[in-house]
Amino acid sequence: MNLYEYLGKDIFRQNGIPVPDGYLVEKPEDVRKYIKPVVVKSQILLGGRGKSGGIKFARSDDELKNGVRELLGSEIRGLKVTKLLVEDMIDIKKEMYVSISLNRTERKPMLMATTEGGVEIESLPHEKIFLRLIDPLMGYSDYIGREASSFMNLSPEISSQFRSIVSNLYKIFVKYDCELAEINPLVVTGSGSLIAADAKVVIDSDSLFRHKEFNVVDPEKTKLELEAQSKGYSFVEMDGHIGVIANGAGLTMATLDALTLHKGKPRNFLDLGGTDSVDIVVTAFDLVLKANPKAILVNIFGGVTKCDTVANGIVEAKKKFNIKQHIVVRLSGIHEVEGRQILKDNGIDAFSDMMSAIETVVKLGSGSQ
Repeated sequence: MNLYEYLGKDIFRQNGIPVPDGYLVEKPEDVRKYIKPVVVKSQILLGGRGKSGGIKFARSDDELKNGVRELLGSEIRGLKVTKLLVEDMIDIKKEMYVSISLNRTERKPMLMATTEGGVEIESLPHEKIFLRLIDPLMGYSDYIGREASSFMNLSPEISSQFRSIVSNLYKIFVKYDCELAEINPLVVTGSGSLIAADAKVVIDSDSLFRHKEFNVVDPEKTKLELEAQSKGYSFVEMDGHIGVIANGAGLTMATLDALTLHKGKPRNFLDLGGTDSVDIVVTAFDLVLKANPKAILVNIFGGVTKCDTVANGIVEAKKKFNIKQHIVVRLSGIHEVEGRQILKDNGIDAFSDMMSAIETVVKLGSGSQ
């Protein structure tokens, strides 16, 4: 889950990373009296806000009020601006970049740093970027910061501040279960201080049960996706016509790929996870039906999830919701024979192999459009 900049900066502030003084504006009355030059920043989960007109500079009380008036309630690349961050303007001498991210290939945190900040990190040549994997068991040590400082050729005064910021950034990465903790730009001010001019914090969504303090609604999610999330399901809406229920993210993705290969268009991604509950299956159908698919494919490889339990859940869902769409099921694994028999007794197509189920649901789904 991406956090808004103001939330990321609150985390930075609480954990020893310098940030500009600022405050949140959600309505015009929240604007405080102008004292010194400020920046008015739209709080949306998109990059490139400045290029899209989402940032205003104010050097007077009128410019501040006008900036708030223009931005609050406006739309930037399809997203409505409901929050603004008003913060002190920084005397920028130089911009740098630093982040701790999760390197999924190596399964380790990775430090990235460069003196070329304020730009997309992907646009920089590799030789200008310091990269260092961090052993999660050993954790962060100051020698890593010294290596980065040396690579970036920082002065002793800046190096000391930089190492402190990197150390605190790693603590944040671990403490908040982050996938990314990024400062771009990390600014060197005219007085020689380092300050985080921006904050990008991405938290692993599966860890949110540990972080109840972040009650943030993701504006990139649809209403149905948010409902599914609140009920504990991994669910993504798509623009196809075949509803998909499978167990395990890998199998669900493989199901979508196989559907596409056979000219079928998925309406959704729903990972049932590992369960032995009829009610969880019924609720999954409720969510998929709200996406209004033309047909429904259920692809289950039973382990923790027993095939007969899923079959009973499908039968109960069909009766409860009076489902008219074709339902095609692939059941393989524990109690698969019993499960397929339950489905066949209730007039539901059931297969032991995935491709037969997919070919059938594509034909039925296409014929019902």
